[in-house]
Amino acid sequence: MTDNHDIAALIRTIPDFPKPGIQFRDITTLLLDPTGFAATVDRLAAPYVGTVDLVAAIEARGFIFGAAVAQALGVGLVLIRKDGKLPGVTVGVDYALEYGTDRVEMHEDAMVPGARVLLIDDLIATGGTALAAIRLVRQAKGEVVAAAFVIDLPDLGGAARIAEAGVAAHALVAFEGD
Repeated sequence: MTDNHDIAALIRTIPDFPKPGIQFRDITTLLLDPTGFAATVDRLAAPYVGTVDLVAAIEARGFIFGAAVAQALGVGLVLIRKDGKLPGVTVGVDYALEYGTDRVEMHEDAMVPGARVLLIDDLIATGGTALAAIRLVRQAKGEVVAAAFVIDLPDLGGAARIAEAGVAAHALVAFEGD
């Protein structure tokens, strides 16, 4: 594995899933390759060594990379989940979808004020969920140092929206189109 193009080659594209016209970027083939998976984790973690206190991972595929990155960085892991999935007392934020709203939550005691947080997910598309996660961390008085993704779909504008929110976004590979 010499560059991010190698990682891109390990990501399978499934046309017309979950509906016609969508090019689904499937990370399961990347996860099956131990060298590729390790390189992905190393490349996600490397820019943030010594700069963060926590990794916040977005449900569900973000948990895979978030847990590994947290371990690589020697920091704790915060789970950001859909409404009603966490036991105990939670805090949450609602966010708009194309038709309706959704909610993300984390445990109320997941971080101390001032914690420096790296947000992780497998893919950034429109940015709605990641922006909600940023709002949630900020509501808990944490500082989102950066948001890192394996895949960016730049045509959908999510990374740009995150940057507009004042958070640096970093992705290992980009796939044009949706």
